[in-house]
Amino acid sequence: MMQNYARLLIQLLKKKELLSREDLQLPWRPLHRLYEKVVHSKTEHLGLIWFPNSVDHILKALVKSCRPYFPASSTKEMLDEWRPLLCVFDAVMQKAIGTMELFLPTIMPPDEHRQGFRLWFDELMDLWLSVQNQPSWEGHLVNLFARLANDNIGYVDWTPYIPTIFTRILRSLNLPVGVGHMVALRYLTNSYDIGHLVLWITALLGGPGNPAQKELSRLFDSIASFYHPSNHGRWQSRLMRLLQRLPASVVRRAHRERHAVPGWITPVPESQRLTDEDLREFTGSLTGAALLAMFSKNGSTDAAFALQNLALLTPQLAIPPVLEKTYAAMETLTEPHTLTATLSCMIGMARSLVAPGERYPEGRAHVLPLLMGSLPGVDPNDFSKCMITFQFITTFTTLVPLVDCSSAPSRRGDLSEMERDLCFASAEFEDFVLQFLDRCFAVIESSSLEQTRDDTETDTQTQLESLAELGLASTVSAVLTQCSAHIYMVALQKVYNFATSNIFETCVSGRMVADVCRAAAKCHPAESLRLFVPHCCGLIFQITENEDLESEEELDKELLWNLQLLSEVTRVDGEQLLRYGGELERVLSACMRLRCKRAYALAAGLLEHTLRSLSLIYPTEYRSTAGGFCQDLPVRDWGRPGDVGALGLCWHVPSPEEENFVFQLLSGLLKPELDRIRGHVSGDRRMSREELLQSLAIVHHCLLGAGSLLPPLDGPHVPDLVPSMVNLGEFKLYIGVEYDNSRENYRESVCRAVRLLLHHVLEHTEDDTKSLFVIIKIIADLLFFRGTHKKEFDSRWKSFTLVKKSMENRLYGKKQHIRALLIDRVLLQHEMRKLVVEGSEYKEVHQELLCDLLLLSTSAYSQVRSRAQNVLTAALATFSFSYRDLIPRIVQLLSPQRAAGTQQQFKGALYCLQAAHSGVCLASLRDWDCVGAVWPALVRCGLSPAAALDEHSVGHLLDDIVDRIHRQHDTVGIFFTVSESCAEIAEQMAPSQTLRTPSVEELKEGLQRQRIRNVVNARKYEKLVNDLLDCLENRELPWKFEHTAADLLSLLLRDDHPLPPDAVLYFTQSLVHDSISIRKVAISAMAGILKQLKRPRKKIAVKPSDVSGAPDPEDVWAGDRQANRWLQYRGAELPLSEEAWDSQLHVEKTHVGYYSWPREMMIYAPSQKQKDDLPYEDMGEAEKIIFEYFSDPEFIEHLVEFLSLEERKGKDSFNPRRFCLFKGLFRNYGDVFLPLLWPHLERLAADPHESSQRCVCEIAAGLIRGSKLWSFSKVDKLWRVLCPLIKTALSIVTVETYTDWGTCVATACEGRDPRKLHWLLELLMETPLVGEGSSFRDASLLYVLQGGLVQQQWRVAELLHRLLAYLEPKLTHVYKNVRERIGSVLTYIFMMDAALPHTQSTSSPRVADFVARVLERLKPLTSEAEIHNHVREDDAPETADERTQAVKLLKTVLKWLLASAGRTFTTPVCQQLQLLPLLFKIAPVEIDESYDEMKQDARTCLSLMSQGLLYPRHVPLVLAALEEMAGSKSWHARYSVLTYLQITVFSNLFTLVSVAAEVQRVRKMVMRLLLDEQLEVRDMAGTTLSGLLQCRFFPLDRSLQTQLQTLSHTGLPKARGELASAGLVRRHAGVLGLSACILSSPYDVPAWMPQILMDLSDHLNDPQPIEMTVKKTLSEFRRTHHDNWQEHRQRFTDDQLLVLTDLLVSPCYYA
Repeated sequence: MMQNYARLLIQLLKKKELLSREDLQLPWRPLHRLYEKVVHSKTEHLGLIWFPNSVDHILKALVKSCRPYFPASSTKEMLDEWRPLLCVFDAVMQKAIGTMELFLPTIMPPDEHRQGFRLWFDELMDLWLSVQNQPSWEGHLVNLFARLANDNIGYVDWTPYIPTIFTRILRSLNLPVGVGHMVALRYLTNSYDIGHLVLWITALLGGPGNPAQKELSRLFDSIASFYHPSNHGRWQSRLMRLLQRLPASVVRRAHRERHAVPGWITPVPESQRLTDEDLREFTGSLTGAALLAMFSKNGSTDAAFALQNLALLTPQLAIPPVLEKTYAAMETLTEPHTLTATLSCMIGMARSLVAPGERYPEGRAHVLPLLMGSLPGVDPNDFSKCMITFQFITTFTTLVPLVDCSSAPSRRGDLSEMERDLCFASAEFEDFVLQFLDRCFAVIESSSLEQTRDDTETDTQTQLESLAELGLASTVSAVLTQCSAHIYMVALQKVYNFATSNIFETCVSGRMVADVCRAAAKCHPAESLRLFVPHCCGLIFQITENEDLESEEELDKELLWNLQLLSEVTRVDGEQLLRYGGELERVLSACMRLRCKRAYALAAGLLEHTLRSLSLIYPTEYRSTAGGFCQDLPVRDWGRPGDVGALGLCWHVPSPEEENFVFQLLSGLLKPELDRIRGHVSGDRRMSREELLQSLAIVHHCLLGAGSLLPPLDGPHVPDLVPSMVNLGEFKLYIGVEYDNSRENYRESVCRAVRLLLHHVLEHTEDDTKSLFVIIKIIADLLFFRGTHKKEFDSRWKSFTLVKKSMENRLYGKKQHIRALLIDRVLLQHEMRKLVVEGSEYKEVHQELLCDLLLLSTSAYSQVRSRAQNVLTAALATFSFSYRDLIPRIVQLLSPQRAAGTQQQFKGALYCLQAAHSGVCLASLRDWDCVGAVWPALVRCGLSPAAALDEHSVGHLLDDIVDRIHRQHDTVGIFFTVSESCAEIAEQMAPSQTLRTPSVEELKEGLQRQRIRNVVNARKYEKLVNDLLDCLENRELPWKFEHTAADLLSLLLRDDHPLPPDAVLYFTQSLVHDSISIRKVAISAMAGILKQLKRPRKKIAVKPSDVSGAPDPEDVWAGDRQANRWLQYRGAELPLSEEAWDSQLHVEKTHVGYYSWPREMMIYAPSQKQKDDLPYEDMGEAEKIIFEYFSDPEFIEHLVEFLSLEERKGKDSFNPRRFCLFKGLFRNYGDVFLPLLWPHLERLAADPHESSQRCVCEIAAGLIRGSKLWSFSKVDKLWRVLCPLIKTALSIVTVETYTDWGTCVATACEGRDPRKLHWLLELLMETPLVGEGSSFRDASLLYVLQGGLVQQQWRVAELLHRLLAYLEPKLTHVYKNVRERIGSVLTYIFMMDAALPHTQSTSSPRVADFVARVLERLKPLTSEAEIHNHVREDDAPETADERTQAVKLLKTVLKWLLASAGRTFTTPVCQQLQLLPLLFKIAPVEIDESYDEMKQDARTCLSLMSQGLLYPRHVPLVLAALEEMAGSKSWHARYSVLTYLQITVFSNLFTLVSVAAEVQRVRKMVMRLLLDEQLEVRDMAGTTLSGLLQCRFFPLDRSLQTQLQTLSHTGLPKARGELASAGLVRRHAGVLGLSACILSSPYDVPAWMPQILMDLSDHLNDPQPIEMTVKKTLSEFRRTHHDNWQEHRQRFTDDQLLVLTDLLVSPCYYA
């Protein structure tokens, strides 16, 4: 119900421009309540309610549609509601930001902005800016900002944020940068949604100075090389999506600013609109990437789409480069892939190319050369090239009338220069058409059967051939439609001669020729029929009259070919066809009863086509301008869109003469066949199987041909399917046909005859499956066919949308499509109306046919079954409530009492229930009667003898059905109530004319019926549960069916109706069932049942300011403050006595109070006000059952024994279902069962086996969470025994169990007030590192403690301080696993120390103080040039010297840095920089034999730190640290500086570029390292320089070139002595710099490049290492520029080319 109403409302609100906010206001709270209930359901995970899978999407779509209509005050109300949830450290943050993204309205008039986004913009923007490591909710924020920007272009000033936005966009693309191995961060995987990024970028463009465009150009410059086809990786699809969607989005914006109809939504202010100059810059920045992506390995579709949209914006910039590439590709024969890529891009640009307009007038001159140039692509040997060429020719010819206007310039004087040229060029059209036909004939001849197959193979078409046939026919049709009359006649004659001078085989080439002839005949039927019909008919008569062919199996090829040709040519306008009616009738009567199968099949086809041409309604022409091409200047119509208002459609509507002829044919051909069939059934005149098939074929083709003129089946409808006070009759749609009731209704007579035949065949010759197949088809067409098949319609709809997409003009909008497309769309609309049959009334005729289908669905042959089942499922979906009639019949086939049933019937019935291909599975309908009948039947059929015969396949089928039920089962409602307000609104809405409002009595009766129905529903529910329980009591039921029953029973738990006590009893007993899968079902079900039985607890309201004594501040302040001090864990004030426990206010949820206080805080009343234990007398029946079983020691013993078994060795882990079970038990019953459980727990805790320990974990966690509301005395008693137990268990912890204990403690602490768990927390804090014994145990204890503290976040600052003080002396721990764990724990200790906006600095430990203390202890290492690890991992005495201790400490610090890299919310940059010098000293350049853990950690750390996000204020600090290291004595450190720098610059590109002074510093540093005496450092500096130039970090200006050239000319002394080195270094530096310039543009040749290449070539004979560098550069240049060398050559002078050719293919290249 809800989904249907939601869909309806979405449909109504879809066009938001039609309804303004004045017309409509919608409240947001009901929507939010619904959203909470469904999306964040509290009971869904316990299986108490099942929602449909699609419901989330529909609700989100509904909120999106309603958003613009929320009242102005709603923003403030929403913020009050959700601000308290904004605790960064809590999982609830995701929910809060996600809900805000969905609900906050952003479309409002400017005067309401103060009540709208101004309330939250700064606050959320600051939050986004301050968070560095992409937490999972950051994506929602970005989506919200993108939507805000798009809805309010010009009203939000984004300028200060632009560098940050682009930096983050670049980072979210996850591109690999730099040399060496970049360590990918685990947190970088939640990247932003490309669709929203594109919206945001689009909205930022434009405005004064257009600042965003500069950044966008730089973004595409720095990622352009990733688009080159030779690069690909995981990031490829994101980059392609970005490229594909960005131009489309800009087109949408340009449409909105320039061409949209003004409405109530605020328009974009003039100053912010995109100017033509802006669009030119935009196209310029994207074209490079799009041209590279054209040849991508994943196909060119994305690039073609991008170029299509760019061509709409600025054709003069986007089209020429593609044209150039297209012409080049047409000339080369060796690279067909470039041709297919360029043609597919040109297809998208076709309309922009031929459109008349000032922006790119010379485009039209290219049409003819392109068409002529594409002809060689029609090539029978290369299928994909052939298809794309067909598409290309079709696209261009539908835009351009092929008319020879070369005489126009002499007649008219008003032509522009361009138009005159076009007129003269149009003389070539005739040549083009004729050459094109020749090419097509060549394709046809090369694909005839004799050529493509041996004799042995089949004579059916292959898939490729059928595609080629389709492409060929549609292209010929498009070309000939657009021809002038003169060219058409020449072409028609050519086609006619080709078709009639040869005889083709009728399978492959014959079909192609016939299709071409049909395409030709369609355009001008009168002329073409005059040629073809007399010719074909004459030949056919001649052959059939001369010889006696009636009984021959194989017939003359000539006869078959002419029949085939005739049957295709008749698919034209029926009016023209009538003239040849007599001849056609003669042909039909001559050929219909031939024995040769191929012949009568072709004749039946001819009959069908003739009938369809006469009886259907369809347009008769598809030209690009209405009324033909006889006006004086077709040149001016090139590329003109059709006008929806004046399409000038010519329809074919059947005239009375045509209808008469149709019925004449039917009575002549269909009637005798029906008589024959009746004679066969009655036994008067038996037919052989072949004859029967022939008769059925003729009947079927008559139905297909004349279906649209035959009225649908009618009769009385089936009574009493559903009681209803509303008329459930069907709506009749008018589809343009007036049925003539005076004629015989052939549909009914066919129906009667075929039903007789069907029963005859099933009785006597059930193995005649071929006839059964045809009968099934005939039944399907009797039921549904009115002129169109759904499948054909769908494929045409699909191809229509594809063509529309490649030809549409999104810039102007308003249905500016080509006329042919618009006509196609009108026809599709007409056919869609013919297909509407859903919700048809279920009549008795239908009932009879459906019962026949059910018979066929359970027949002996599987093929017959599956075909009949498909028709049956379609019929059930079509006729209203027919399933209520059929399901009892299907269920009856499954019943075990049916002795006569065969196994096929049994399986057939199961398949009908499964309904594999339809959306609805009959076993999971939302109807109590059906579910009540089907589910028990599914279980009971296990007792039937048929199930036992073929266990395997029946078992699989059942699994499938149960699986479908599981996937599709939604909770079926029991109680429906219509509220009074709802009834009132309905009364107001009912329009007076069409629907009369119900009277008071009717309303009363309706409500009464609804009440009765609710009671009946509840009875049916209970009956279904009891039926399933009865099945389960049957001892003979096979185990598989028992599981099915238990499964289905567990789906029947609900939160609005308690489970009947018998079922509770069954599930309680099943907890100790022998079968593990039933135990699992029972455990889940019990958790749900206990939730149902949960008693409500009293809550009281609290005002936080009264408790803390601190008033609430006016503005928002978050974090640890006076006002929430009382929520913190403080050792001095723990509740250790009854009074303290009861007087404290306990707030369980951790996020409460961190950000801002909720409007009204509800907390549980202290425990003395709650009733403590449930006395036995007060319990309900279900509660008593559970109580009795769990009080039974034997039951408990079995249960614990089963729970502590191992399931899958090594794969088991903490099971949340079992935890929910125990939590529910202890929550509902208090500590009653503890005495019985305790001995078992103690026994298991002392047993180190993995499964025993896991069982203790699950029960302990359930116990701790279940004791949430116990009184102090009980809790105190519990912890007195629980603490020793946990201690025991932790003392024997093993590798397999430590994670389970971690999960146990984390689960126990989740969402609990830390002050109520102080026993547990203090126990864990006692001795985290024991020291004696195993290092493993220490690591495990830390892990368990971490689990508890992480859940408590900011509320346990005191414990974090204590832990840090305890750990600091132990940081030099020897063992690696303990160090790693300490590193991880430190991360969480400092987690709260995050630099968030509007937040008090935390009272938890702070990083700065810690780093200062650590650096003091690392003093001994700071003086060394390189640090080596000389500490081995054995038990070194603790008294070792300071240096050794420092190295150990450093190892732990590395582990901490590694662990915190992606987990903290903000990065402490200043502290990291203090540790940076130490890291540079460790990290090695290459991996050598002394490569150990410490070096690897240091290397990873540097890689992770360099990817960190920097703020402008940090940049100078980072560069200062790097400069200092660049002067280090160790060349390893200097080398690492460069790798660090590369990644930092790329990761923070836009932030760095916005600070000009720092750019100079980077440049200076790189130039300084380019002159380093160590060769490796120089090389690396060259690579870095080239990378910085490539992403335009600084420009390659004259000064830089001169500097490098001067360096490279440094003279070398003659002597090969020591003195040479300094000069050599300078010279090498210059050469490296020049190489860097060349490598910085890998795929193009800028103006400066030729000269630099020449300069480089002078150094080929220099001493090493210079010579090596030059060689490498030249070979790299050759590799990257090889693909487009033809283009690149043009940039060089002839002399330079000589030198280059010499260099690239010279002996030195191979040396």
